[in-house]
Amino acid sequence: MDAIDKAELISRPPTEEVVTHDELVNMLETNSKPKHYIGLEISGFLHLGSLVSTGFKINDFLKAGIDCTIFLADWHTMINDKLGGNWETISKVSQYYRDAFKLVCPGANILLGSDLYDSREEYWKEFVKFTKHMSLKRTMRSLTIMGRSEDESKVDLAKLLYPPMQAVDIHSMDLDLVHAGMDQRKIHMLVREIFPKMGWKVPIAVHHKLLPGLSKPTETSTQGVGKMSKSDPNSGIFIHDTDEEIRKKIAKSWCEVGNTDNNPLLEIARTIIFRDNGVLKIERPEKYGGNVEYADFAQLEADFAAQRLHPTDLKGAVGEQLVGIISPIREKLNMSRDIFQAITNSH
Repeated sequence: MDAIDKAELISRPPTEEVVTHDELVNMLETNSKPKHYIGLEISGFLHLGSLVSTGFKINDFLKAGIDCTIFLADWHTMINDKLGGNWETISKVSQYYRDAFKLVCPGANILLGSDLYDSREEYWKEFVKFTKHMSLKRTMRSLTIMGRSEDESKVDLAKLLYPPMQAVDIHSMDLDLVHAGMDQRKIHMLVREIFPKMGWKVPIAVHHKLLPGLSKPTETSTQGVGKMSKSDPNSGIFIHDTDEEIRKKIAKSWCEVGNTDNNPLLEIARTIIFRDNGVLKIERPEKYGGNVEYADFAQLEADFAAQRLHPTDLKGAVGEQLVGIISPIREKLNMSRDIFQAITNSH
């Protein structure tokens, strides 16, 4: 696989942006084993977006010969009050995350934030140096990476540490590629602005589209569509959901006739079902067009837009495909009752 092929693999959906593509190709031509990371808060039950879609994207990097690290940001989780900010709960749930990503992305490294800080004596010195380049106003604007408003009036001081910590994490791991959802773009642009001033390596940034939630988009949602959320059990498909729960959630999902804009079922088909030469089988009576198979997303989208494919039929097919994808993960992951209770009690 040459550099162009590797870049195409890294850039394919759900990747939405590479900053920059030319830098990526050049790096792949000159670096035989680039170092990548994606940072994740340990914030609750894993779902179709946070584990499957994200994990499949990480596997694209692995196939391209990238040295991938999944960074479990335990300190960031506590700072952001996830899992009640309880360190014991965060530590327990981090093992669940470790097991889940080892299962979905077996070639990736797993690193806890606390292990990075314990092993790197100069981390806090570098942290202070980095913060000298950040104004309070710029820090407040960066709080959106935590899912918080940049004009929050009652933010505690610890939360202001979160953005610069995320930046210094990147330097500490000596990364060539930083990877995240589009909601993390702001911190990567900050890194690309400040690192050259400090003489630190400037990483290439790859941002993937967040898998939309199953509910109808609202005007207040980011870019008009809400992401699949750990805090809303109706907005997403969780890894611990039973087969019947998966089918029911898909059956109740928002999917307007002929509407392809922000359609969660079409996005699931595009980024998960069709990603590795998958096929979507539609089973329906002859009077409604009979059975049909789609091996191409563009044709599926065109038929849905032209109302040759009804939402009910699309829902049934997507639901069955997801059962086939999630069920084996759920059975192998085998989440303990202790961890299940720890997450449930934290909300």
